[in-house]
Amino acid sequence: MESQRNILLIGLLFVSFLLWQQWQTDQAPQPVATQSSSVVTASSASDSHSSDVPDADSALPAAVVASKDLITVNTDQLIIKINPVGGDIVYSALVEHKLELENDEPFVLLEQTNDINYIAQSGLIGRDGIDSSVKGRAHFDSASRNYSLAADQDTLEVPLTYVAENGATYTKMFIFHRGKFDVDVDYVIDNKTDKQLQVQMYGQIKHSIKKSESSMMMPTYRGAAFSTQDTRYEKYSFEDMADKNLDKKTLGGWAAMLQHYFVSAWVPPANDQNIIFSSISAGGQANIGFRGAIYDVAPGATQEITSQFYVGPKDQAALSAISPSLNLVVDYGFLWWLAVPIYKLLMFFQSIVGNWGAAIILITLTVRGLLYPLTKAQYTSMAKMRNLQPKLAEMKERFGDDRQKMGQAMMELYKKEKVNPMGGCLPILLQMPIFIALYWVLLESVELRHAPFMLWITDLSVQDPYYVMPILMGVSMFVMQKMQPMAPTMDPMQVKMMQWMPVVFTVFFLWFPAGLVLYWLVGNLVAITQQKIIYAGLEKKGLK
Repeated sequence: MESQRNILLIGLLFVSFLLWQQWQTDQAPQPVATQSSSVVTASSASDSHSSDVPDADSALPAAVVASKDLITVNTDQLIIKINPVGGDIVYSALVEHKLELENDEPFVLLEQTNDINYIAQSGLIGRDGIDSSVKGRAHFDSASRNYSLAADQDTLEVPLTYVAENGATYTKMFIFHRGKFDVDVDYVIDNKTDKQLQVQMYGQIKHSIKKSESSMMMPTYRGAAFSTQDTRYEKYSFEDMADKNLDKKTLGGWAAMLQHYFVSAWVPPANDQNIIFSSISAGGQANIGFRGAIYDVAPGATQEITSQFYVGPKDQAALSAISPSLNLVVDYGFLWWLAVPIYKLLMFFQSIVGNWGAAIILITLTVRGLLYPLTKAQYTSMAKMRNLQPKLAEMKERFGDDRQKMGQAMMELYKKEKVNPMGGCLPILLQMPIFIALYWVLLESVELRHAPFMLWITDLSVQDPYYVMPILMGVSMFVMQKMQPMAPTMDPMQVKMMQWMPVVFTVFFLWFPAGLVLYWLVGNLVAITQQKIIYAGLEKKGLK
């Protein structure tokens, strides 16, 4: 098999893979929903009942609840705003992750505007819950409207207090940690009554339904995902929610909303029996969350109920520290088993060189080095096959249309000359999954977002702004093509197709992330060097 045919097959398979993925995204039915046109103010919310609180046995539709008097929390990683009505997190900005590379505006993940409603809601439901779809949400008091993590602090506590009519005190505690994106959201119930109280905590993420913004070259996912003791990770898109509500009982588990590079997730206690649920409201709101264990609080007793909420980048180490399966939101697809070691190797190289572009070059050299024995076998097999072309042409004339005799004669010839006709195929079978796995690593790794390489390449996660590397990649393909002589028996139409392949690939790669183009360009340069070395050895053996 000729080198050009290998390259053609890699390209066609890979592009077909991307087209198939995007076709699935585009053809998926979209749930019918209408976007809420305005934000409900605190004055109107305080006098109305909220329908966004799940019952103990079901998840009811969601509604937008906002406040003019939000509680603002500043840490080294997060800017959080909490609505005292219900104690919901209605805004989160990531301090160290910028919205755009050119400015210092932080990336906003959670927000509540006229166009977007993406918030993290939590509360207490059940027989003696303080949040109800009938009575409304609890109105918490706070000592301050502004909290900040001081330079000498590792943790920051933000307590919200609510005193019920029966005299019981409910404290909703938000605990922030330096260097972390996860927030402890706990309830402390002080039962000062003479009766037993029964409550159940819930947490849900509410997201306005949006159609995916992905493209053929960037097929990213926006939607929900969850985990149970039986299913470590499963996507649950807005379309899935429209078809059927989730209602899964599990020990532990988590529920999340995903988008490219970032995630928000509720993680209840791992040892509690929880229910993972989802719903879609008539107002165009997708909800996914958990209902926790039911707690009985004896008269005069105090009960603490805990949970964690993560709102930040898809940092695999940070996510794994919260839940062993939460890092799976960094979704490498069916080649995860290959992508994970590639990611770890990429992280290792980056820790040494301190530059993600250099790390990609090192991983390219490593992959090409490991495949060198197969590459050498491939070119040797190709050279032997070319030397057999005159004999094969003579056989074709001799046997004509008798394919059976022709096949038998060819096999005898291959055996006599010790040629494996499939010898050129094995490297491509290994290169293709490695390329796809690396593609997903570069696409999913938040570490590469806004990561510079050198000169004009200031962000490896987006396309080359001046298309220099894609053009260089096309030139390198052209050089590789010229180095590999065409077989004399190759059809003229095939020859023309091969001559156009560098142009076709250049056009495709114009929109690829710069990190992936860098991998392919360096791989081509290494392949050219390897070809020179291998061909020099073959010439000595008289095989070229």
